[in-house]
Amino acid sequence: MDERDLQRPELYINRELSLLEFNHRVLEQAKDERLPLLERLNFLCISCSNLDEFFEVRAAGVIQRFELGSTLMTPDALTPQELLAAISDRAHQLVKEQYRVLNDVLIPQLEQNTIRFLRRTEWSDDQQKWLYRYFQEELQPILSPLGLDSAHPFPRILNKSLNFIVSLSGKDAFGRDIDRAILPAPRALPRIVQLPPDEPDNGPYDFVFLSSIIHAFVDDLFQGMKVKGCYQFRVTRNSDLFVDDEEIDDLLRAVEGELAMRNYGDEVRLEIADNCPDETVDFLLARFEMTRDRLYLVDGPVNLNRLREIYDLIDCPDLKFTPFTPGIPAQLRRTTDMFEAIRKQDILFHHPFESFTPVVEFVRQAAEDPQVLAIKQTLYRTGPKSAIVDALVAAARAGKEVTVVIELRARFDEQANISLATRLQEAAVHVVYGVVGYKTHAKMILVLRREGKRLRNYVHLGTGNYHPSTARLYTDYGLLTSNKELGEDVRRVFVQLTSLGKVSKLNKLLQSPFTLHKALLEKIEREIRHVERGRPARIIIKVNSLVEPQAIQALYRASMAGVEVKLIVRGICCLRPGIEAVSDRIEVRSIVGRFLEHSRVYAFENGGEREIYAASADLMNRNMFSRVEVCFPIENKKHKERIMHDLAYYLKDDSQAWLLQPDGSYRRVEPAEEPGFQVQSALLEELGK
Repeated sequence: MDERDLQRPELYINRELSLLEFNHRVLEQAKDERLPLLERLNFLCISCSNLDEFFEVRAAGVIQRFELGSTLMTPDALTPQELLAAISDRAHQLVKEQYRVLNDVLIPQLEQNTIRFLRRTEWSDDQQKWLYRYFQEELQPILSPLGLDSAHPFPRILNKSLNFIVSLSGKDAFGRDIDRAILPAPRALPRIVQLPPDEPDNGPYDFVFLSSIIHAFVDDLFQGMKVKGCYQFRVTRNSDLFVDDEEIDDLLRAVEGELAMRNYGDEVRLEIADNCPDETVDFLLARFEMTRDRLYLVDGPVNLNRLREIYDLIDCPDLKFTPFTPGIPAQLRRTTDMFEAIRKQDILFHHPFESFTPVVEFVRQAAEDPQVLAIKQTLYRTGPKSAIVDALVAAARAGKEVTVVIELRARFDEQANISLATRLQEAAVHVVYGVVGYKTHAKMILVLRREGKRLRNYVHLGTGNYHPSTARLYTDYGLLTSNKELGEDVRRVFVQLTSLGKVSKLNKLLQSPFTLHKALLEKIEREIRHVERGRPARIIIKVNSLVEPQAIQALYRASMAGVEVKLIVRGICCLRPGIEAVSDRIEVRSIVGRFLEHSRVYAFENGGEREIYAASADLMNRNMFSRVEVCFPIENKKHKERIMHDLAYYLKDDSQAWLLQPDGSYRRVEPAEEPGFQVQSALLEELGK
């Protein structure tokens, strides 16, 4: 089979449709009776927020291509028009199922556990009085209804904001006949209100949606007029920032300018309460210039993600995951001196099963150590009130040379990163925004320390962000090392990011956009040569997404040659497994569980001389060609065994695993016997305290 045969459309799954399939797998967690009830509610909310981002970025891009008249087809040969139709069909199925799960499954089960969402028809007289006072004192002073007439055109609606369209009759104070008004709900208002649990009619956890309160008392906002109807709606807009890399001379200012427009991008989806009359629906569709294929009529709040607000309000441990304490690697239990521990031996972390605290402590000790001369670090997402950022600020104020490469265009974290850059610059940190045209996605820390008459580099390399909060939610690998060659490689990459000119060849690191893609393809081809010569050959890859066509074709060739290929792909996978004579030796599984699978690992049997790499990069075009990424080798024998042990667990999972089918659907793996094997639970038991 030649290269053109491996480019046949039937060998590829559409990227956008694969992402929607992942969201269906997340929603399935909300139905899983084995999970604690409030965690199932959280999975429902996650599926909603995932879908929001899908429309803001992925669907928006397809719509843009369609409206520009693009005839370019995806590798699976779908035109933009065909893809939009498929997206609409699958997304409507997903939304319908989200609300069915909420209304028919979760709400009844929550009520059985004294957690109630009270509809207006269920309010007692006392509850009605309390909510009316709440409306008058907390809501009415903030709400600003906007009448629609020739002097008051339809307002600009903020992206994903809660709004109401109100149907009216009668005349206002100026004698105007106004039949419609728009009522925006300010984002400062809570979307769910808890009734006081100490009142006689109230249970311990009684909640009312903000939309229900507004519906009940909206008449007070239109004195002298009659409210004929009040219906919630929400519009989703294109939120992908556009920064022209060839035209900008100040990246920070350019990103700030684009952020101001994010709330008013082109409309891509309209959600409306399903009891809204057709006439009003058509009115809104016309105002937003949308067709019905982008309309979603919903039976409940238009933003299910807001239900997450109740999680912290409910003190019911049996309805939540059991708290856990991450473990500490043995090397760090014997000493408090990070540098001493790293000098003795490389330290491998598997978060969140093992604590992220030692990574924070590494930076903190570097900031305080008088022997440390310089600290360099990349920051992609860090979260508010970051202890790592505090340490970097302290280091700079102590007179150390501190350089931070911040990626301003980390999607949906742009504003936070701009604020972070400002704070660091005020502390005299050298702040760099990376390379124009290439997002800096690599996760690296370099500490330069004077030890006697020599300088030693200490390095941290990771697959995930320097974000202590997500380090308890995402699975990632991290490596602390004082290996001379790795340290020199990391130093060279920082020189590349902060200055001009070419950098000499790296010793051990593979780097995008230069060597990583080519090296991975060569390593796949090497496995083919091994199997042809009767040597051990096997490929195991664990990533978030697999999209890049050349990598897919290389894996097809490996399968055709007889190489066993095991792929653990959490989200998007465009490779189609199980095709006779092409991919019948390829298995693709997705793990969806308590923690978000985020680690990237590339393992090659290599004729018995196994090679393992961990990376910040997925197998996507952007990671290979338009981002700065690093892929680092795992060379310590015990660490190699440890990662292979972990991968074996992922391949053994029969409780949280889904297998990709040749038609692009996923089949849940059924346990041989209950309760089945859960990789995340097993790793928590082995590595946690």
